[in-house]
Amino acid sequence: MPQLRLAIHISFWFFTIGLITAIAILKVRLDRIHPQRKHLLITSLYGLTVSSFIPKIIFIIIISILYFSHHVLSEKESLIIIPFVGLLGGFLPFFVIIYAIFKALYRFKVHHLHIQVHTLPKAFDKLRIVHISDLHLGSFNFRYHILDRAVTLINQQKPDFIFFTGDLVNNFAWELKGWAEIMGKMKAKTGKFAVLGNHDYGDYSSWETPELKKSNLESIQYFYKKIGFELLMNEGSIIRKNREEIAILGVENWGNPPFKQYGDLNKAIKNTSHVPFKILLSHDPTHWNEEVVHLTDISLTLSGHTHGMQAGVRLKNKQWSPIKYKYKHWAGLHREGNQYLNVNRGLGWLGFPGRLGMRPEITCIDLRSDS
Repeated sequence: MPQLRLAIHISFWFFTIGLITAIAILKVRLDRIHPQRKHLLITSLYGLTVSSFIPKIIFIIIISILYFSHHVLSEKESLIIIPFVGLLGGFLPFFVIIYAIFKALYRFKVHHLHIQVHTLPKAFDKLRIVHISDLHLGSFNFRYHILDRAVTLINQQKPDFIFFTGDLVNNFAWELKGWAEIMGKMKAKTGKFAVLGNHDYGDYSSWETPELKKSNLESIQYFYKKIGFELLMNEGSIIRKNREEIAILGVENWGNPPFKQYGDLNKAIKNTSHVPFKILLSHDPTHWNEEVVHLTDISLTLSGHTHGMQAGVRLKNKQWSPIKYKYKHWAGLHREGNQYLNVNRGLGWLGFPGRLGMRPEITCIDLRSDS
């Protein structure tokens, strides 16, 4: 028995130290690898690390609690209960994380919302919009068929508008290679609009020259033209129907530090004061608190950015995620007075290659006029 216990201890720490050493070696070698391959290795390694270490930590915590409370159990009970509970506490999180990585990551979910707004002109009654956000195309690793399933779901909603609220890429324009054909399949009866997110500016990379960074951004902007989206850069577009109007506004990324504030709402809203119903596309939901709600007459704001932290719990109408401690509005529909904010949980992913209780989202919003 002592020999077996010693063997288990040695195996546990041998694997742990080996994994840490492998991570350190890979980090040194990553600096010499092409960015595309580097991203693939980093995300795979991140998933492996999380799936390996979190169950270990939980296992150690549970075993420690049971060990130091052994006085409430008999020796016989301790020999049965402690190993069983400890192993369950270690293996269960492991399988949950594996499910989040290999199954839930691309289980696209359509969220249906119904909003009644008195400022919506009668001509636009029953307007249907699809709101998507945070594609992070580089994270799909050029697996075009996966996103094609999401595009099919989007088109099945038969929207009047498709709105995309930023973070098309992780950082680089080369991530867009081959995606125009898939993205171009999205269909909307009236129009498709988009704004930039914080990851689209190339701010999270070092550039040899300012010109290269500028060229990267211009390539991303041009991509939207290829797929038939109108990219709104602190500007608005007025849509007319039966002599009535609504305005689609779009600002560049605006967030609290450390996120940069490229957005200019005053510029975007200019020349639309006469329009009764306005929809604002703004990547970061903190913008709604700081410059929109109670300060403008914008009826509906659409945002993304948070991903719902790609992990959370949802029971009926209640939801929780650790991201709530950073963002007041981090997922779903919010209302203050006659102004609404919808925060999309994201269609792609970044960092941890998994989703736990926070499935990739397509939001379908039906707007009704009560005037």
